[in-house]
Amino acid sequence: MASSLESTLTRAWLRRGPLAVALWPLSLLFRLLTALRVALYRAGVLKAERLPVPVVVVGNIFIGGTGKTPLTIWLAQQLHAAGMTPGVISRGHGGAEDAPREVLPTSRAQDVGDEPLLIAARAGCPVVVGRKRVAAGRHLLALHPDVDVLVTDDGLQHYALARDVEIILFDGRGTGNGWTLPAGPLREAPSRRRDVTVVNAPEITPALAAAVGGTPWQMRLAGDHAERLMDANERMPLSALHGKRVLAAAGIGNPGRFFALLRAAGLDVAELPLPDHHDFLDDPFRAVDADVILVTEKDAVKCRQLETINNDPRVWVVPVGAQIDAALAAQIVEKCRGRPTA
Repeated sequence: MASSLESTLTRAWLRRGPLAVALWPLSLLFRLLTALRVALYRAGVLKAERLPVPVVVVGNIFIGGTGKTPLTIWLAQQLHAAGMTPGVISRGHGGAEDAPREVLPTSRAQDVGDEPLLIAARAGCPVVVGRKRVAAGRHLLALHPDVDVLVTDDGLQHYALARDVEIILFDGRGTGNGWTLPAGPLREAPSRRRDVTVVNAPEITPALAAAVGGTPWQMRLAGDHAERLMDANERMPLSALHGKRVLAAAGIGNPGRFFALLRAAGLDVAELPLPDHHDFLDDPFRAVDADVILVTEKDAVKCRQLETINNDPRVWVVPVGAQIDAALAAQIVEKCRGRPTA
């Protein structure tokens, strides 16, 4: 039922149809409350706490997946290459505890979330999850005092944490119908201030650029090979899958983006879209008749922790990486290094 409602709203949010119009009065109330909250922080009525190192927030105003995790990984890698020592803090979807917790190789996805596990593995930097970003940041800095910059995966609307750079990420859907929740897909108005705008899309058309605002940087997600789930050292190019019966499964915010990447590689795949953060405890591959099953890296961190799926030789992972102009990283590094000491 929840999945059906989500699907209905997702379709409605891309145009100003009858359902969106009916919900529009509620969106005005949502927008008013959001603006009031922002105003209270700016006036100092609600306090934002500043940490002793620069904070870069990677977030979105479009609800659902736009590619924040690959962008966070790319940014952490770029900061490290520039001579900085980054750490990442995240909410950690699914975690039941309020207290901050470091993400370790032995951590379980249900405890710390799938995206933080992936970030820790790919970015090679400390990651701490926690519902309160300030507490998570302080915990990470206490554990790793050499960290000199924090990247926040999501948390754009978590104003209790003062930030030095705000990056807002969109994808090819732009701003949908341009309305805020619940009449549209936006948490905040498209006119919201930010330092950097990034669009995850094969092409940024003039209409898309105008919708998202600012002067957007383009991000592309690229992947050309697959790794066997049970042994990441075993790889094959995606081109080797031509002519095979391939199922593509994705439990991410926008599964269509993963399927489009595979189609762009010339593959004809059967598609299995799953809810975002799907736990795979139901083993959706048990009755599948396919030669190869392709999953995302985000899904793979959970599948590896389930014996039945991890031992299925048909399951392969498609790693993807963000491709962005390196000048963006240089700009962010400059902002961080110019930030006054707290």
